[in-house]
Amino acid sequence: MTTAWFDWAYAWRIAPALLRAGATTLWITALAYALALAAGLLLALLRRAAPPWLAWSVAAFVELVRSTPLLIQLLLLYYVLPDYGPTLSAAGAGVLGLGLHYACYLSEVYRAGIDGVARGQWQAAQALSLPRAQIWLRVVLPQALPPLVPALGNYLIAMLKDTPVLSAITVVELMLRAKNLGAHSFRYIEPITLAGLFFLLVSSALAWLLRRLEARLRRHQGH
Repeated sequence: MTTAWFDWAYAWRIAPALLRAGATTLWITALAYALALAAGLLLALLRRAAPPWLAWSVAAFVELVRSTPLLIQLLLLYYVLPDYGPTLSAAGAGVLGLGLHYACYLSEVYRAGIDGVARGQWQAAQALSLPRAQIWLRVVLPQALPPLVPALGNYLIAMLKDTPVLSAITVVELMLRAKNLGAHSFRYIEPITLAGLFFLLVSSALAWLLRRLEARLRRHQGH
């Protein structure tokens, strides 16, 4: 079936290839986000609890990453790093680049949550002579993290929508596959439209799940 502007038969024909590329987009996003969550928390803790020289170094790194484009960071990891260190695959450089880039943003989210814990909670934990690690794990982080779910979730969706940048280092993610299909057939509207629908559906599903999680956490805190 063909309309004046959209060839449905062609769209169905290319859908499997786009779905395979979409799966690549999703697993790269999942791995990069897991890295960002862990590294972001580590950066926030180092800025808060490390010796001054290390805290300042971490702060400088965070500001450097946040102040430069993701594209430049990916190009450095994939094309420049092999001249001075290990060689990364395109997907590996993509996961590492996305993960570290967003870790610096998430570290600021974590830092705001930690700063939001009432000072009395810190003082009470110290008065009980709790070890430093226990103060963080049992007192501070359980109070700091739940309110951060909306912000952390927003960065997950933003990361998903940033994956087309990975095409610059030859990662065949969804948008690069769509452009390649368009270049092969000289029909761009179908692959680009389907790719846009994929991002819309996945982003909407993630937003719905995050709202459910946020509501559940609020009910749990209410009890």
